[in-house]
Amino acid sequence: MPNTTRLQITTTPYTLTALCCTILFSLFTAATALANDQLIDPELRELLKKAVNESDSFVDRFEAEVWLMDMSNRLKPRLPDNTKRLHLLKLIHREARRNDLHPELVLAVIDVESNFNRYAISKAGAMGLMQVMPFWLKEIGRPGDNLFSIRTNLRMGCTILKYYLDKEKGNLTHALMRYNGSKGSYRYTTKVFRALDKKWRN
Repeated sequence: MPNTTRLQITTTPYTLTALCCTILFSLFTAATALANDQLIDPELRELLKKAVNESDSFVDRFEAEVWLMDMSNRLKPRLPDNTKRLHLLKLIHREARRNDLHPELVLAVIDVESNFNRYAISKAGAMGLMQVMPFWLKEIGRPGDNLFSIRTNLRMGCTILKYYLDKEKGNLTHALMRYNGSKGSYRYTTKVFRALDKKWRN
């Protein structure tokens, strides 16, 4: 019978250590690549500081309530709990309008970024519904804030997206690339636009 033992991979403490180091290095590289595109813009830092300290208010309550009825039906298969779903939608509408963004766009971004999982964590370390990088909390002097908090995550995510939209002079494709840290690639933006058209656009 042929000897097949040489085809097997042997793990030793050395190879396991090397493998772990390789994985950690890959994660660090991915996180650094994303951070370098968002890091550390003084203007964006100040906008985030302002955002997390502003009070909440609807711009137009009647418009928000009409919007809530429509979007609640669309989101129900993903979030069956009525109270949690309406709470999330109210916050999305509020934070989108505060940043002069279309709430439907924010829904599409959340759909692609986290699939509405408020506890999602990416391989690069981005957290929450809008996958905000945690280094921003330290940069704005609020390291104790929780990016799994829906309110905090939406406020910071919408502020960052609006900032890039302004920087790109209204070019949403380029702004989304910068938000996702994928400049030069249309894969992410295609997903967002597809989700927007098929699920969230009025």
